[in-house]
Parts: sequence; structure tokens; C-alpha cells
Amino acid sequence: MFTTLVAAAPRGLVSADGIPDFVVPGRCAKVANQDKFDLRRYSGRWYQTQIIDNAYQPYTRCIHSNYDYSDSDYGFKVTTAGFSPNNEYLRLQGKIYPTKDFPAAHMLIDFSYRYVFFAAPYEVIETDYETYSCVYSCIDWNGYKSEFGFVFSRTPQTSGPANDKCASVFRKNGVDFALFNEVAHTAECVYRA
Repeated sequence: MFTTLVAAAPRGLVSADGIPDFVVPGRCAKVANQDKFDLRRYSGRWYQTQIIDNAYQPYTRCIHSNYDYSDSDYGFKVTTAGFSPNNEYLRLQGKIYPTKDFPAAHMLIDFSYRYVFFAAPYEVIETDYETYSCVYSCIDWNGYKSEFGFVFSRTPQTSGPANDKCASVFRKNGVDFALFNEVAHTAECVYRA
């Protein structure tokens, strides 16, 4: 899998030694997953308010997603949008879905962007469905890891209760919350996903 990550990395993301900047020594945290996860209640609009920077996500501010649950697909059709560092409004579509190998809260996220065409883990550590969702995505192999984390809120408030709750949840699960950065949500944001 590490070879896949390196091979899949867009040119601008690879450091001088040939390893992408987001691949670092270490192992993924063994996080808990939400008990009795309810996919239908999880559907709807979510705003990213804090993230571990993700080189595969082309937007850096105003990030929001619409999770459309489908019984027939047993998962979500997801549209995520926001503004890039160049002030370009971008929108991507993909799928997030559970598999028979894991509990329902441990899903796969499948968005094709640039040269990346593999599914990654999407683990809902904890959510109350109405205020916050703390999501972890990490792949490790041979002493290296590619780790991402997301604080989702039902409102675009970066100082809202979702950040405080998820900071505690991530720390309790062994994820360094100091790695998270605030996602700007300002008056110029457009929420059309």
C-alpha cells in the first residue's frame, strides 16, 4: 500500500527524497468506532471545521459536503466543495460506504481526484448526528503512515461545539489534535454541494 501511496502522489506532493510529505514514520492510531452507527441519521450537510491537512483534498476553505444516503447502494453519494488556494470553487463527487469486513462506522471513501484512484478508510469515531462528527482516515505500512483527521459540524462555525468535542475524542483515541488546522468559513463562502 505504501508503494501505491507513493506512486499515486501527484508530482507537487513528493518531497526531495521521493516520499510524499504526508507519509511519515509511525503507525495509525487504533481508534474506536461509533457504536450502532446509523447511516440514515448521518446523511445531510456537513461542514469541515478542522482537518489534518490533506494533499488529496483540493480545497482549503469553505469546505462542505452533502451526504446522500442510498438504500440500494448501502452508503452515501457525497458531493464535497470549497475554494482552492487559488480561489477557484471546486466540487468533487464520490462515494462513502461500509463493507462487510468492518462495522458500519468504519467505511471506505472513494473519490477520484487527479491521479488518485484508491479507496481509503473513513472511520467515524464518534458523532451525535446533529452537531459533530469526528472522522479518522489512516493507512500504515512498514513503519510509515498516511494520517488524516476531520472535524465535521452541522454548521460552518469554526469555534462551535464540534471542535471542542472532537478535540477530546481524538486525544482520547491517541490522535494528536495539534496536527489539526482550522478550515476558514467566512462571509464569502458559497455552500452549493
